[in-house]
Amino acid sequence: MCGIIAIVRQRSRREAPSSAEVLALLEGVPGLLATAIAEASGSADSSGLAMAVTGVAERVSAADLLLRGVPGVRALLADRALPATLDGLCDEGVARVADIELLIDRDGGTWKAGTIEAVNAALIELRDALWALQRDRLRAAHAVGDLAGPDAGPAAIEAFTSVQQALSGIDRLEVRGRDSAGVHLLVRGHGLDLRAASIAALLEGRVNDPLFSSSSVRVGKGDVLSFVYKAAAEIGELGDNSTAMRATIRNDALLHRVLASESAEAVVLGHTRWASVGIISQPNAHPLNSDEVDRTDGPYVVGALNGDIDNFADLKAAESLHLANEITTDAKVIPTLVSRRLTGGDGLVEAFRRSASVFEGSVAIGVATAEAPDRLALALRGSGQALYVGLAEDAFVVASEPYGLVEETLDYVRLDGETPANPANPTASRGQIMVLTTEAAGSLAGIERLAYDGTSLPVSTDEIVTAEITTRDIDRRHFAHFLLKEISEAPSSFRKTLRGKLVERDGQVRVSLGPETLPDALRARLREGHISRVLVIGQGTAAVAGSSLARALLEALEGIDLRVDSLAATELSGFHLRADMSNTLVVAISQSGTTTDTNRTVDLVRSRGASVVAVVNRRNSDLTDKADGVLYTSDGRDVEMSVASTKAFYSQVAAGFLLAHAIADEVLAD
Repeated sequence: MCGIIAIVRQRSRREAPSSAEVLALLEGVPGLLATAIAEASGSADSSGLAMAVTGVAERVSAADLLLRGVPGVRALLADRALPATLDGLCDEGVARVADIELLIDRDGGTWKAGTIEAVNAALIELRDALWALQRDRLRAAHAVGDLAGPDAGPAAIEAFTSVQQALSGIDRLEVRGRDSAGVHLLVRGHGLDLRAASIAALLEGRVNDPLFSSSSVRVGKGDVLSFVYKAAAEIGELGDNSTAMRATIRNDALLHRVLASESAEAVVLGHTRWASVGIISQPNAHPLNSDEVDRTDGPYVVGALNGDIDNFADLKAAESLHLANEITTDAKVIPTLVSRRLTGGDGLVEAFRRSASVFEGSVAIGVATAEAPDRLALALRGSGQALYVGLAEDAFVVASEPYGLVEETLDYVRLDGETPANPANPTASRGQIMVLTTEAAGSLAGIERLAYDGTSLPVSTDEIVTAEITTRDIDRRHFAHFLLKEISEAPSSFRKTLRGKLVERDGQVRVSLGPETLPDALRARLREGHISRVLVIGQGTAAVAGSSLARALLEALEGIDLRVDSLAATELSGFHLRADMSNTLVVAISQSGTTTDTNRTVDLVRSRGASVVAVVNRRNSDLTDKADGVLYTSDGRDVEMSVASTKAFYSQVAAGFLLAHAIADEVLAD
């Protein structure tokens, strides 16, 4: 499972914001939070605190929006004092967030029902905004400055912003594989005379590497230049590959010379690999180019692959492709076949479509060519891979997962590799082609989409999806890997799940859950005995956590005639549905809120009259929309990236005990 990343950018159309404009939005922010904390301290009503936090979050988000894209990078590079000032303001904001969490721990149990959730929701907005400003905008501008150097012109800043976004995306996509990685720039409009002695000297030794290893350069049609940077290692740490490529790019005198021209523009295609076909090596690292052993003067193409081309050996023989023996990855047939089709007279779209149509297997593909250096072609077929096209300011950000693009934009459209162009025709081709153009980059007008059979498939605005995660959710922080991070954060997640929900009354600790979890109508049905059956469902570890909820509820209701069972969601939907389930409360547990089996089962039980309470870790996820009430684990946005469920599981167990005792209190109420 590999990862593709690509950046297609047009010239920035927005002026860089001034420092005064940015700082005006953030003036007095720490003081506003401190005042709100003081007013909420000792009070039974925290609604004012929630409103204040929301207002501050809106101001920080507005500053973040100003500093997005190339204009933001320019602003942060132009004023050396601005990043330090913003960094200090963000640190103060983070400190005030910690103060608010301490306040919730101390006073939350005395607040009016439902107000803790309002504060938690506001805190998430503020955390997101502070993180985006400090960890996305400031970090990106610093990295672009490091890559481009102190004297970079506007075109260089734009190109290196694309490079930085690609490298940042590769870092995040390394959860899909990291034995090798590559970044490719296709540069046009540089205006250099490549035959001049000074340029020829820089090209010497870099244009003749037949294996297209790191730092290789190729000259395409119209003197379009191809630069590739690669890293490959069987053993290493997350981030090693991008660090190595970053150092090579930073020190590449030819690249900096090329991008110094005001008219230079670049399309960037990157990839992180988990080798399935071909050994781990730089020659096998993607992107690969169209060079053949005896054919290097054809239309120049580069390509990257996620998935496996099952018939690549057959295609190599049938098309008489003469590939270097050292290059054994199946991805090599992609650029060579597209180049052959271009040689035959096809334009980019048709050459790419015809080539992609003969690849067997589940694949995601990205291709760039010197024949059309202002465009990038994508293909997706099958269900094993994915491609998301992010709609950023003046740019498309392409990634194999949403977390590869959310640093720049939350809005994206997704390629569909399964739905046929004509659903009424069972033999219709499956899979989609997309061609992105720089001219209208960042908007739907810059996307041409068609089916594998050539049927035009225009993209509409209702296909734009907003991601439900940010870079804050998927950051490893200082941990070497995600599993260690999730284990280390488990106590904090467990504590946040209980925060403000355990209160002391009459010398006893009681559970206090608001109407957002147990609505008044559901409480009444529990008290009046209209609910006679509780089913706790989930999949995987969520189902295991559900068994503890069921056990706790049975013990709390000892001697009470209420049937309580825990089972997998698929078991309920497959064998235990009833025509009338109006007497049933279903507790559905899911970390993501998007677990297909669980959500489908919830749809089925709701259609039969059952009430549903969700235990979930994702606000605004699909499951929260389907449930009558929701109990969030942790703070409602504590994503677990590790495969093994650790902090999510412990938090679900904690939430289960809370919910079990809250339900029991209603059933046993006089």
